[in-house]
Amino acid sequence: MSAQDNPCVGCGACCASFRVDFARQELLSEGGSVPDGLTVDLNDWTCRMRGTDHAQPRCAALTGQVGVNAQCGIYEWRPGPCREFGALSPLGRGDEACARARQRHGMAPLPG
Repeated sequence: MSAQDNPCVGCGACCASFRVDFARQELLSEGGSVPDGLTVDLNDWTCRMRGTDHAQPRCAALTGQVGVNAQCGIYEWRPGPCREFGALSPLGRGDEACARARQRHGMAPLPG
């Protein structure tokens, strides 16, 4: 699937719907790839993407407008929960969490 055919490109609903917690080992300072400045510490083992714990979450790495031209500013360095998010199945269908996120932002679920 090319980037232009990928419904995730430009969506960003998941980035503005859910809390993103992950292991500190994923931080750049700990040998991982996630920029430390975009996170907040939770405890000795866990951190969170900045902005995802607000009443209306919006990841600090998200750029653009949700549903129009949204993009992850650290896509290549994003944490595990973002990499594992089940937006697309092999058949190009969104999962339940994707559908909930899209609904929160006034978008229809992906077909399928």
